[in-house]
Amino acid sequence: MRRYHIVLIILAIFILAAVAFGYIPARASLMYGPPAKHLGVSQRVDYSARLLAHGGALTAPLDANGGEQSFSIAAGESAFSIAERLQQASLISDSQTLLDYLVYTGLDLAIQSGEYKLSPALSIIDIARALQDATPADIPFVILSGWRMEEIAASLPTSGLDISPADFLSAANTTRQIPDLEVSPASMEGFFYPDTYILPRETTIDQLLDSISRNFAQHITDDLRAGFAAQGLDTYQAVTLASIVQRESIRDEEQPLIASVFLNRLKIGMALGSDPTVQYALGYDSVNQTWWKNPLSLDDLKFDSPYNTYLYAGLPPAPIANPGLSALQSVAFPAESEYYYFRASCDNSGYHVFAVTLEKQISNACEQ
Repeated sequence: MRRYHIVLIILAIFILAAVAFGYIPARASLMYGPPAKHLGVSQRVDYSARLLAHGGALTAPLDANGGEQSFSIAAGESAFSIAERLQQASLISDSQTLLDYLVYTGLDLAIQSGEYKLSPALSIIDIARALQDATPADIPFVILSGWRMEEIAASLPTSGLDISPADFLSAANTTRQIPDLEVSPASMEGFFYPDTYILPRETTIDQLLDSISRNFAQHITDDLRAGFAAQGLDTYQAVTLASIVQRESIRDEEQPLIASVFLNRLKIGMALGSDPTVQYALGYDSVNQTWWKNPLSLDDLKFDSPYNTYLYAGLPPAPIANPGLSALQSVAFPAESEYYYFRASCDNSGYHVFAVTLEKQISNACEQ
């Protein structure tokens, strides 16, 4: 009987050993990836068991709605110290859970010193991986063709630049000298040249605006200026018209023809009648959550504003958006046409149909 008990004890030990050295590491490897190669057998078992015990704490964020905050890591700082400070900063729920994952994966040996942008909306695993790549010193800041200033401002919180939308709009809405421009505009609307700007993270608002205005000036070549002058426009007027062309077009290849329509209208004193100018005047559409209300109602077209080119002939007082190079070129070098009208094609292709007379414009209307 005694021998039977001994056999059972030995069998239990073998089962426990099999679980410890087989199932637990295999399970941890399946869930969290393979352990670091430098860990010994006992360490692999120990840290595998720890990770399995932590369970959902590794993958659940501390605060799913938490915002980004800066976090610095000094050269030579220990993983233990980093984990402790992350918990103190309310970026993670438990420092030991992070430390166990770092050691298990070997990521504790690859943490980089530098500046990070971290959020409690990240899981502990996500933060552990993020610590392997310090925030780069320079970041890309993108301005898209056709954006108005408020849309640029809205992109700032996720840009990596420490500039608030309110500060940006306040600075952009003050008189600023644009290099080689005939006038100093009361606002930079229209002169935020669409591009990808590679900027240091510590860029100030003044440095940002100076960089953008210089980029605009560099793209306004002598050939473009000569083209604007040939259309009877100075650079400011040309940018204003180009901003309308930009918003009216979906297909860039149509921009020279669209520009020709507006230039033809200007030559005879005819109202430009452009929907985007009304959209700009109306401002933010809270119903559709856009700065460009569409479609416009008949009442919208009666909205009294100097930007409403249905009510007031000639160019609006300032640009309504920030045109790209192709729109600027289309104003400088428009197509030669006799068209005074255009409207969206009925096939939803993004193209337009053009007309010389109002009667033809009406006949081009899509069937309801």
